Amino acid sequence: MDSRDYAILAAKAMDAKHAEDITVIDIGEKSSFADYLILCSGSNERLIAALVDDVEDKLAEAGLLVKSIEGTKESGWILMDYGDMIISVLTKDMREKYNIEKVWADCETVHLEDIE
Repeated sequence: MDSRDYAILAAKAMDAKHAEDITVIDIGEKSSFADYLILCSGSNERLIAALVDDVEDKLAEAGLLVKSIEGTKESGWILMDYGDMIISVLTKDMREKYNIEKVWADCETVHLEDIE
């Protein structure tokens, strides 16, 4: 599996757990620290924790282990660092506040409904 395959696997795992507004951004051409940024929103702390746990489990089953996890469900934002892939699970409020998509607006964005 390559970075894109892992990013799609993570997005599908998020979708299975009812994450909202799942977005995969190919930042490889503009970033020196990762190839993909995956964002999703969770409606509450419990869902955010479940999303993080499930994504971590699914990627581990596929052979990719998380390097570090920053943030807490109470903070409204958890970042999972997989090296070539960064996953951010946020509340809707935090996602609107930081508007991460705007920073990467010139990169290719793939929405889950566009993934096979």
